[in-house]
Amino acid sequence: MTEGDGEDDGNASGGDADDELTYADAGVDIDASEAATAALIGAVGEGEGDYAGLLDIGDRYLALATDGVGTKLLVAEALGDYSTVGIDCIAMNVNDLVAAGVRPVAFVDYLAVDEPDERFAEQVGEGLARGADLADMELVGGETAVMPDVIKGLDLAGTCAGLAAKEAVFDGAARPGDALVGWESSGIHSNGLTLAREAATREHAYTDPCPFEGYETVGEALLEPTRIYTDLLDPMRDHGVRGAAHVTGGGWTNLTRLGANRYVVDDAFDPQPVFEFVQSVGGVSDEEMHRTFNMGTGFVAALDPDAAESLAAETDGRVIGRVEDGDGGEEGSVAIRGLEL
Repeated sequence: MTEGDGEDDGNASGGDADDELTYADAGVDIDASEAATAALIGAVGEGEGDYAGLLDIGDRYLALATDGVGTKLLVAEALGDYSTVGIDCIAMNVNDLVAAGVRPVAFVDYLAVDEPDERFAEQVGEGLARGADLADMELVGGETAVMPDVIKGLDLAGTCAGLAAKEAVFDGAARPGDALVGWESSGIHSNGLTLAREAATREHAYTDPCPFEGYETVGEALLEPTRIYTDLLDPMRDHGVRGAAHVTGGGWTNLTRLGANRYVVDDAFDPQPVFEFVQSVGGVSDEEMHRTFNMGTGFVAALDPDAAESLAAETDGRVIGRVEDGDGGEEGSVAIRGLEL
C-alpha cells in the first residue's frame, strides 16, 4: 500500500496498466448499484434512519436491518465449508444496527437452495448460532426455500431487529473538530468478494496453499468471518459518540455517510496480508482497494476529541484521525494513505 506522498501510478502490482483489475471489471459497478438503490428508495419512499430502518413505537425505536453474505458463498462452495458464513450473515446485519446506536435483539434467516443438503444446512445453522451468540441476541426462526429454477447452489440472507431508547440512537452526524476512533477488522469481511475472488483466482485456486501465514489455503483466508462489533455499543454511548460507520461496501467512503466533511485518517490499522495478496495478484490500485475494502479497519466512530482516547483505551480501538470542514462538496471526502477519496 502506498504511504507518504500519495502518488498513485495506477499500477500497484508493477504489471501493465491494462492488467489492473477494478471492482467494475470483476462484475460489480458501484455507481450503477447506487443508482439502482436510489431508484428503489424513490419508488418505495425513504424511511427514517441510515444503516437501519427506524420505526417509532412510542418511547423507543424498533430498528430493522437486512443483508446477506454475497459471493463469499462461492468460496465456501469451492471448499465445501459453510461453517463460517452464518457468522458473516449475522455480522453484516448487527454491525449496521450498532452503527445506528441500536442493540440487536433478534434475527431471522432466509436460506434459498437449489436442492436440500443436510450437511451444508447444518454447517450454516451452526454458524448462525455462533454469530448470534457473539452478538448476544436470539435466533427466532427463519425460512428455507428450495427453488431449483431460481437458485444455483444457495443464497443466505437475514433480517435483524433491534430496540433503542430514542435518546440512545446516534444522530449520525459528525462535526468538524471531532476525533475518529477506529477498530480493527478481521480481514476482508463480506464486501468486495467479487473483486477479491477475481484477483485471487488469476494465479491460484481456492484450494492452493496460502502464500502468507495464518491460513492453510487461499480460500480459507477469504472465508475469515466478519468481526462483530456489538461489544462497542455501550462504550460508544458512554463516551458520547455522535455517529459511527460500518466500513463495508464502498470501503472508506462509508465515512461520508456521517456528513459532508473531510475525514482525515492518519493512523488506520494496517491491512492484513490478505489485502496485500489481493492487490498484488490482481494489480489493483491503492484507490480501488480503499474504495472497495475496509483495508484493516472495520468500524469507525466520531466523537468529541476529549473523550476519544478514553474510548480507545477502554476498547481495543485507537484514535485514527479527525473530522475537518468539507470543501463545499455535497458528498464529503476521505483522506487516507495519501489518497483523496
